[in-house]
Amino acid sequence: MKAPTREITRIVPDATALKALTHPVRLRMLGMLRIDGPANATRLAERLGLNSGATSYHLRQLAQHGFIEEVPDQPSRRDRWWQARHESTSFFEPGGTEEQFDSSVAFAQAALTEQVNLMQRAQDEFVQLPSEWQATTQISDFTMALTAEQANALKNKLLELLWQAMREAPDPRGELPPGVEAYTVMLHAFPYPGRLVAGQGGDK
Repeated sequence: MKAPTREITRIVPDATALKALTHPVRLRMLGMLRIDGPANATRLAERLGLNSGATSYHLRQLAQHGFIEEVPDQPSRRDRWWQARHESTSFFEPGGTEEQFDSSVAFAQAALTEQVNLMQRAQDEFVQLPSEWQATTQISDFTMALTAEQANALKNKLLELLWQAMREAPDPRGELPPGVEAYTVMLHAFPYPGRLVAGQGGDK
């Protein structure tokens, strides 16, 4: 029997919104709201080691650009809770303006930094994981000789596999069935550095 699927909501921000998301604190806060569910400034401040005034400012910036929204039926007027509006951010659309391209490059750099930090935090916790979850951890890289067309085909095949798995999985923000936990797969695919661009010091 085929597993039921759900719609994965995405946002395609404009250049200004994408630029606002390059701030490392906002990027991490958005990730927390997408994975852990709604939170207020105080709770996020505790997790990030910041004061609630700073987190409130960043939350307002995220809301202004459409990444988050206030939770309906707020528990109190003084204590505002926020939730992510989408599960995924799409960027680097071909054929855009120079400003869109520059914002996409800046966002990619910020996202990469946060992803490396997330992988390091996961590695730091590895020895404390139950053995069955230790077995799910994978650190590998694969380098192969392909044309640009073949590389795109492989990338798209991997992306479709991951999107399908995500559509068939429960929303991580909700109550999960016993034995089910949030599981992260990061996909980085790129031409090997130093080959296409001269003077980058790539190893042969």
